Amino acid sequence: MLTDTASLQTVLDVCGVFVFALSGALVAVRRGLDLFGVMVLAWVAGLGGGIIRDVFLGITPPVAVSDWRLLASAVLAALAVFLLYGSWQRRSAGGGGGRRHVTRAVRLLDAAGLALFAVNGALVALSRDAGPLAATIVGGITAVGGGVLRDVLARQVPEVLQRELYAVPALAGSAAVVVLDRTGTLSPATAWLAVALVFGIRVLAVALDLNAPRALRSSPGD
Repeated sequence: MLTDTASLQTVLDVCGVFVFALSGALVAVRRGLDLFGVMVLAWVAGLGGGIIRDVFLGITPPVAVSDWRLLASAVLAALAVFLLYGSWQRRSAGGGGGRRHVTRAVRLLDAAGLALFAVNGALVALSRDAGPLAATIVGGITAVGGGVLRDVLARQVPEVLQRELYAVPALAGSAAVVVLDRTGTLSPATAWLAVALVFGIRVLAVALDLNAPRALRSSPGD
C-alpha cells in the first residue's frame, strides 16, 4: 500500500512547506516585517499545518521540527522572498498593479500548499491507521492550519473564514485520497491527481468568486 512508504509523503511535505512558506514570507514582507518576522511567518505558514497534524496523530516530536529538510525548505523560501521581493515588485510595478500581483501570487501559492498538504495529511493519517473520517478531517486541518496561523500572526482575518471556497477543496482532496485507498487504486499517479483536483477547485473558486453560503444581513454594517 502506498501509505506504507515514506517517499511520496516526504515529497509532498517538502513541496507543501516550501510553497506555503513562500506565501507566509510574501505576507510578512507586505506587512513590513523585518528578516526575523519574515522567517517566523514563513516557518509558521509552512510548518504549522504539519505540526497540528502530527499532534493530532500522536507523532512526537512533530516531523516539522525534527526533519531538517522541512526546516531548510522553509528557511530557503523565506530568504528567497526577502532577497528578491524588491526587484520582483519593481518589475511588477513597471507594468502597473504591483500589489495586485503580490496578492495573486499569495493566493496561487496558497492554493498549491492547500493541495499538497490536504493529500499529504490524509496519507499520513492513513499510514497511522486512522479511520476514513479521521483521515479526511486531519487532511483538511493539515491543509488550512498553516494559513490560519499565518493570517492570525499577520493580524488579518484568515482566508479560510472569508474568501472563496478554501476548506471545501481541502476536504475534497483528502476525501479523494481516502476513497482511493479504500478502493485499492491509491498510487503516486492518483495521489498527484488528487493534488491537481484540490488546486484546480481552489483556483476556479478564486477566478469565479465562488463562496460558501453566508448569513443574510439587513445592511452591510450589521
